[in-house]
Amino acid sequence: MNRSQAKLTQGIDWPIVGLYLALVIIGIMSIFAAEYRGDDNVWQNIIHLNKNYSRQIMWFGVSLVLASIIWLTDSKFFTATSNLLYAGGLLLLLLVLGIGKDVKGSHSWLVIGGFQFQPAELTKLCTNLALAKYLSSQETDFTKLRSRLIAAAIALIPAAIIILQDETGLALVYFAFFLVMFREGLPGILLVIAFSGIVLVLSALLVDKYVLFSIFSVITALVIYFMRREIKRKRSRLLVILGVYAFCSIFVMFVVPFAFTKVLKDYQVRRIEVMLGKENDPKATYNTRQSMIAIGSGGFWGKGYLKGTQTRFDFVPEQSTDFIFCTIGEDFGFIGSVIFIGLYVALLFRIIFVAERQRSTYSRVYAYGVASIIFFHLAINVSMTIGLAPVIGIPLPLVSYGGSSLMTFTMLIFIMLRLDADRQMVLR
Repeated sequence: MNRSQAKLTQGIDWPIVGLYLALVIIGIMSIFAAEYRGDDNVWQNIIHLNKNYSRQIMWFGVSLVLASIIWLTDSKFFTATSNLLYAGGLLLLLLVLGIGKDVKGSHSWLVIGGFQFQPAELTKLCTNLALAKYLSSQETDFTKLRSRLIAAAIALIPAAIIILQDETGLALVYFAFFLVMFREGLPGILLVIAFSGIVLVLSALLVDKYVLFSIFSVITALVIYFMRREIKRKRSRLLVILGVYAFCSIFVMFVVPFAFTKVLKDYQVRRIEVMLGKENDPKATYNTRQSMIAIGSGGFWGKGYLKGTQTRFDFVPEQSTDFIFCTIGEDFGFIGSVIFIGLYVALLFRIIFVAERQRSTYSRVYAYGVASIIFFHLAINVSMTIGLAPVIGIPLPLVSYGGSSLMTFTMLIFIMLRLDADRQMVLR
């Protein structure tokens, strides 16, 4: 390597680049395994872009070009344009509401020159940049409620617009940014409250609301009885107890039923009921059952590459996209799945290591944003394929088929690498 080449690659974090390339290559191989049939003319399909694996190779090439452009860009460009890019992302989301195209039940796609593009993917990048910009600003005091609300709004405004596009799955990913906020000082009590809210929702779905109301009433009465002395000394405690009781009762009696009858679509409700074991309709459970059969049939060592019967005979729907993990599970078994998830774990730990060595708050927040987004996608997608989460259409990062997703994750990672290479600078 000559001096000019050495200077060009100086500061790049090669472990992350290696893990990135490994996951993308595994993705292309898995998409190929999901689509390949014995009589296919592979080279003809690649040349004419007839198959998803051939198009994914094309998108990989485009992604490498984007990665190269990002690597040659000054880091200060990203800090200077963060808010502008965020505004552009919101504009694209609003544009989708007006002229977007319906694809598989979601109104979240734009058609540009014959290619379909999903702005909700790109806006994750824009939101991450904007949040890093805001939290690194000298005027931001994240101990104040106002600053926390603004940061939450930066994350939730795109999510709200995406929900209007019937793309609830991708909207949920924007809650990953709250993990970043916890790293930057958001109180842990809010995490407890959020977890309590999840428990309340699950309780409202699994237990009759009148039974829950009775349980809350009994618990409240017992708490008041055993705390009667403290309440006599400080009457405000009674108001807090009654306030929590009123909130929980209203939440399970009215809020959850309203959300499940007026906000969520019928198919989304059925998927949640399937996950909780309340729905036994074969049509509603088909995707998850076939995915679990495919993964289970792989056994400990797997059936071998291109030898999966569930894969070869198209039993699993959306096998190149949302259910790509079951292809890996069937072909390479438990061992292969553990190694595969291990690559993601290694990538996440390496990104956290990179985040913690930053001098700049901007770079640290951005890197934690990348880790949080990848973690959310990984956890939800894998849980979805093994029946631990409802099917909500979230791709596996760098592995699932899709140009929008692959390019977005490529840009997320390589902007982080560019910022890391200039970590001696204090960026705002």
